[in-house]
Amino acid sequence: MTARIYQPRKTAMSSGRASARGKSWVLAFAANTPHYKNALTGWNSQDGTNAQVRLQFTSLEEAQAYAKAHGIEARVVPAREHARVAKSYADNFRHTRFAE
Repeated sequence: MTARIYQPRKTAMSSGRASARGKSWVLAFAANTPHYKNALTGWNSQDGTNAQVRLQFTSLEEAQAYAKAHGIEARVVPAREHARVAKSYADNFRHTRFAE
């Protein structure tokens, strides 16, 4: 059984950088069977529920210890830093902003 450990990004509906979501780590299991089209509903389906399980931890070390204790092969996906663009409110009203 394989899994990945990552830090979830904040949603597009939230503002600010002090989100509680970016402080936790998630262990998500990889799908072990391929998706198929369900003949009854027409939706994509998958056998097994492992891909639906997501475990949250407060630190990376806790997530790695859990994976090791349960024999789960886990890879850590490093968090990407958000490129911050500094600009002022007045830049929205510049006449040359579309010429760039």
